[in-house]
Amino acid sequence: MTKLSENQRIVITGVGLAAPNASSLPEFRRKLLDGQSEIKEIDLRYMDKAPAGICEFSETKYRKKKENKRGTRAGCIGVYCANEALVDACIDWTYYDKSKTGVYIGLTEHGTVETENEVYNISQFDYNVDYWTHHHNPRTVLNNPAGEITMNLGITGPHYSVGAACAAGNAALIQGLQMLRLGEVDLAICGGISECTGSFGIFASFKAQGALAEHSDPKKASRPFDQDRNGIVISEGGCVYVLETLDRALARGAKIYGELVGHAINSDAKDFVLPYGPRQAECMRLALDRAGLKPEEIDIINTHATGTKQGDIEECRAIRDVFDGCENTYINNTKSHIGHAMGAAGVLELAGNLLSFEDGLVHATINLDTLDPDCYLPNIVANTPKQLDKVDTILNNSFGMVGINSAVIVKKYSF
Repeated sequence: MTKLSENQRIVITGVGLAAPNASSLPEFRRKLLDGQSEIKEIDLRYMDKAPAGICEFSETKYRKKKENKRGTRAGCIGVYCANEALVDACIDWTYYDKSKTGVYIGLTEHGTVETENEVYNISQFDYNVDYWTHHHNPRTVLNNPAGEITMNLGITGPHYSVGAACAAGNAALIQGLQMLRLGEVDLAICGGISECTGSFGIFASFKAQGALAEHSDPKKASRPFDQDRNGIVISEGGCVYVLETLDRALARGAKIYGELVGHAINSDAKDFVLPYGPRQAECMRLALDRAGLKPEEIDIINTHATGTKQGDIEECRAIRDVFDGCENTYINNTKSHIGHAMGAAGVLELAGNLLSFEDGLVHATINLDTLDPDCYLPNIVANTPKQLDKVDTILNNSFGMVGINSAVIVKKYSF
């Protein structure tokens, strides 16, 4: 394989997704512009009901029910999203070689759902391990969702998962870009997946931290920046992209959603849970520098804000620091619609904004009734979409526990 220049242009040519309110990008975009949240309450083992985002999609469209039963929920979501992305990109396997195709999937966690379920199952049989499934080990290895995608599609190139907490989706996108530029692969299938609504432990842990959202109306539970926000709405979901080099995409006449022009990942090195705004600001500045852009050249910032008190404040401080005086930079949030999809969050939220390049609309942050003064930003788009003359650049923030930060910048494709 030939190593490409670090300046080789990398573009997005396909998107496949499963979100709590949609199972395709056009539907997702429409729901975001309409402000439609489909967060609902679910019953939790050992706990009361809690608001959560659950995906509804055609689970047997690309593999049989028996295969889904043997695999994982994350694998099921991943297989659906990857196939949808490849169909969307119109990939022809006579043009691309499956041995030179890489699959990189971001995960916040993996294996807790299967482990909790198996422990519960054997509890019904006096903890007799004879009832423990022999499928447990392949289900819980970290590369499982990426591996399930390769088995379904017959891809023989590299596959692995990228563990980067809630920045994992962005991290996998960056991994795909880097592998293309290195010449390690000719085609990258990358994104993020979350199956965390199946894990009692995740809900219980956020509740113990005082960070699990509560509201009488589950659709209003996710409310970043709002004075009355009280925590995270946990959601499942997935979003997978097809990345190609620009020259190969043009050669086959591909549709181009946008060009990846800037990216950064750094670490707070401060705390297991609490975010640190100054390091988030450094991350955004590094992404801007790599993109060769000034802050005022960013049209949309899609925020990571999850609805926790301190987390939202720290990110807003960071944005104010970097984008002070940028009168034409608008800010929105996607979690207000779909909750926090953990490892899938960054890529789902970026996808929800990609079509702004076509329609010039900035989807709104919903459920923002009373802005927390500590979350003040001059151009937060609240409750109603904002029409701009044009959108050329999007910066997508995605941060995670143990102090990991990521920022990705996508630019509207132009010659």
